[in-house]
Amino acid sequence: MSTAPVILVTGAARRVGAEIARHLHAAGASVVLHYRSSATEAQALADTFNATRPGSAWLAAGDLAADGAPEAVVDRALAQAGRLDGLVNNASSFFPTPLGQIDLAAWHDLIGSNLKGPLFLSQAAAPHLRERRGAIVNIVDIHAERPLHHYPLYCAAKAGLLGLTRALALELAPEVRVNGVSPGPVAWPEDGQFPPEERAEIVRHTLLGREGTPADIAGMVRFLMLDAPYVTGQIVAVDGGRSARL
Repeated sequence: MSTAPVILVTGAARRVGAEIARHLHAAGASVVLHYRSSATEAQALADTFNATRPGSAWLAAGDLAADGAPEAVVDRALAQAGRLDGLVNNASSFFPTPLGQIDLAAWHDLIGSNLKGPLFLSQAAAPHLRERRGAIVNIVDIHAERPLHHYPLYCAAKAGLLGLTRALALELAPEVRVNGVSPGPVAWPEDGQFPPEERAEIVRHTLLGREGTPADIAGMVRFLMLDAPYVTGQIVAVDGGRSARL
């Protein structure tokens, strides 16, 4: 049986999640790729990994906002891989909810994907991570601490995830390390939420004067997961310095 660590990555079929999975797999880890609806992309990524290293990638589907789904995803990961050494809570919904227009559907979606899912995934995974002396990395957001106009519910959900990250570091110490990564302008939404002029203004307020890439986030996740044995309870901004000017 392989001795490679097994890491569950949520929202791993596309974009930043897929890049996180690529970085972890390239570093020698085996990966369980969670997805909600992007089955084709998830399967293609798993096939690529298994072609490189047979038996090193598996799939686990589920809507993490649904009751019981996080536990089912962890069970599925364990049934296939036989162990669990790490969890990356990356899956996230992101859309505006101006005050006065917030409804229960938005609440269940944004809180469900950004806070409820990570909480119940972490709780279900905790006994197995303790056994392996593993780690959790949560993808937070710089707007957890510096709110984004018209996105109060999303910001509140990510603020909850930030607090949860530090709380889990306390609850799971000393066996399990728990840290967070807060991206800045990386991988813009694909639905046009930020038109070109808004993107340009955001980049102008970023100290490095450019957008980040999914690889920037994935590299930090890999470090915190695999190469930071004395780091826990920390939130690392990977934002080109944008939060220093907000």
